[in-house]
Amino acid sequence: MSAAYGVPDASLLSFTQHLDMTRAIAERVSVPVIADLDTGYGNAVNVMHVIGAYARAGVAAVVIEDKTFPKDTSLLAGGRQDLVRVEEFQGKVAAARAAGGEHDLLVVARTEALIADLGLEEALKRAQAYSEAGADMILVHSKQKTPDEIVAFARRWQGGTRLVVVPTAYPDLTEAKIRELGNIGIVIYGNHAVRAAVTAMRQVFARSAPMAASIMSTGKSPRSRRFSNCSGSPR
Repeated sequence: MSAAYGVPDASLLSFTQHLDMTRAIAERVSVPVIADLDTGYGNAVNVMHVIGAYARAGVAAVVIEDKTFPKDTSLLAGGRQDLVRVEEFQGKVAAARAAGGEHDLLVVARTEALIADLGLEEALKRAQAYSEAGADMILVHSKQKTPDEIVAFARRWQGGTRLVVVPTAYPDLTEAKIRELGNIGIVIYGNHAVRAAVTAMRQVFARSAPMAASIMSTGKSPRSRRFSNCSGSPR
């Protein structure tokens, strides 16, 4: 969403900006929509208000994470990766469940313990606490370039709550490996489509560059007359 507005993923977009775009998407697609709400826009009281609004907008699931507000994106080198207390985030998870319950909304609790370099044990402890607070699924994130950290977490995870992974930094995690682990329920390919689109646009414009250079050097274009007409006075 931040990329669409041309701003960093650093809690710069407002709740209403994000909600309006999410509602527009949900109204136009037939697949379930998962809304990433970062830290939930505040404390448990804010979360109840926000989750209710997204549920009414038609999303199928929401993701909230245990960072402090404002957040830095997880993969930013040198970024602030401070986490809130476990008990505080449990309250936000419980609030999300209460607000989305009548809409059958799925609540995904995301722990950034591995991102914050707090280790596997802390990640497991937080995941268990969030599961006990009512999270439907647990999202565990990693900035490592290999899937080893995520695989280790999944193998150690004893909770009944299924896991969500985002293999942006570790694309070597194959579908076969995911199936083998047995407890991963959702895989989110965060910005893969945007990256593919950007790559395609660069390739198109790279091929168009010789034509553009020719137009600039001669000052002539097959549509130059049409553009000059458009730039004149209205008729």
